[in-house]
Amino acid sequence: MNWHNLINSKLLALACLIFIVFVLTACGGGGGVSDGGPSQPEPMGDPCDSASILDNGVCRPFAVRLDERATTPFVENGQPVTLEVVLFKPLADGRYPTIMFNHGSTGDGSNPSLFGLTFTSKTVAQFFVERGWIVAFPQRRGRGASDGLYDEGFKPDRSSYSCEEDLALGGAERALDDMDAAVDWLRNRADVDTTRMLVGGTSRGGILSVAHVGRRPDVFLGAVNFVGGWVSEGCGDYREINQALFVAGAGIAVPSSWLYGANDSFYSLPYSRTNFGAYTMAGGLGEFQAFTRASGLNGHFLINDPGLWETTLDAFLDQL
Repeated sequence: MNWHNLINSKLLALACLIFIVFVLTACGGGGGVSDGGPSQPEPMGDPCDSASILDNGVCRPFAVRLDERATTPFVENGQPVTLEVVLFKPLADGRYPTIMFNHGSTGDGSNPSLFGLTFTSKTVAQFFVERGWIVAFPQRRGRGASDGLYDEGFKPDRSSYSCEEDLALGGAERALDDMDAAVDWLRNRADVDTTRMLVGGTSRGGILSVAHVGRRPDVFLGAVNFVGGWVSEGCGDYREINQALFVAGAGIAVPSSWLYGANDSFYSLPYSRTNFGAYTMAGGLGEFQAFTRASGLNGHFLINDPGLWETTLDAFLDQL
């Protein structure tokens, strides 16, 4: 027996196992997830920064990135609360239509180290900036570099997110309050065309965007919902929680684009179509589009495949 080859093969197998565990952790894999799932990180191997793309071997800027602080009406522990807002703007100065794009959750909420991660999406930023839009990524209270306590529907002991209707919907209301503060701050910027604003998001950010239109129909021309939901299928009161938030955005003349993926580990397509049906039955305006990612990839991270949804979003913008 060649002991040298045997040891090398075992070391290789161990390295592969460690890599698989790392990828599943980074992408929100694993069982017991009780919410809409974490936001997908940027694809690995991108040599350019968040505001640049690779063009003939050179990183070419497609946007100006600004890391800003939004004032809010909130006070915690006697201190005013500000929110981190990351902006991506077209390269030329001007006043532009703006989309406020909202982040998702952090898996099952049991890992506080994830609360401090700032969410942006290069695919979303590039899509809208190249079409002449500003993209704003607000981080809600306690998320990213924002001030305050992250408190979006936890169990009483804060060990993880709750699947109980009262606690979950209370957390969603807190999130919507943060979104109110962020959009009010955006509307005071000289570079934002307040007559042309959209709200969008992924996972929890997607369902919040639909609900937020119900709060602010005078502000938004429409909503973009990527794989939205607050708690996943099988999580306690998930039917009542998700439908309550979607229906909250119905009954007004503001259209929405619902973009969902097959093989979603949190929301199956039949279940998501049921939520869309409840939304339209309540008077909501929208279109539901389903996509399949390559090689059986998790549909919950559809946001990373712009080649699948660009045409649909272009048509939505043309409609507006």
